[in-house]
Amino acid sequence: MKKRYVAGGGNEMYNPNWSRSDLTRQKLGTFCEYYAKMSLASYGVSIYTSEVDDHGIDFIAESKRGFLKFQVKAIRKGTGYVFMREEYFDISDQSLYLFLLLLNDGEHPIEYLIPATTWDNDSSNIFVYHSYKGKKSKPEYGLNISAKNIPQLERFKLENMITAI
Repeated sequence: MKKRYVAGGGNEMYNPNWSRSDLTRQKLGTFCEYYAKMSLASYGVSIYTSEVDDHGIDFIAESKRGFLKFQVKAIRKGTGYVFMREEYFDISDQSLYLFLLLLNDGEHPIEYLIPATTWDNDSSNIFVYHSYKGKKSKPEYGLNISAKNIPQLERFKLENMITAI
């Protein structure tokens, strides 16, 4: 059973009411990047940040495998769609990961660590590619996250993936 946290009800380190209007997308993105870094650091991974995010990489970390690159994305209310522009998300790069956080009000984030190569090797309907040929939008890799397909992400939960990095 998941423990629910109520803002103002005790010793919270942060406010887990993710749907509030004052938590803009930019503020949420900043929080999630810090949260991802702290989570990895708690496992002994060294974190390196830059002040400029100019190539779709939010931070770099050093683990027993060497240097790894991370793109951080979040979804509020546990379902939806996230995407990474193809020009910044090279699915052949074995050192690139998506750090995904699912945010449900009153709960700690659910963390997933997904190798970029998954989009090249997985045939499920959760990992998608949109070329947008002949359209204004640029090509992207995405995740279709719904209650039905969330179980497909279980293998990518941080606690299941941390030994692989």
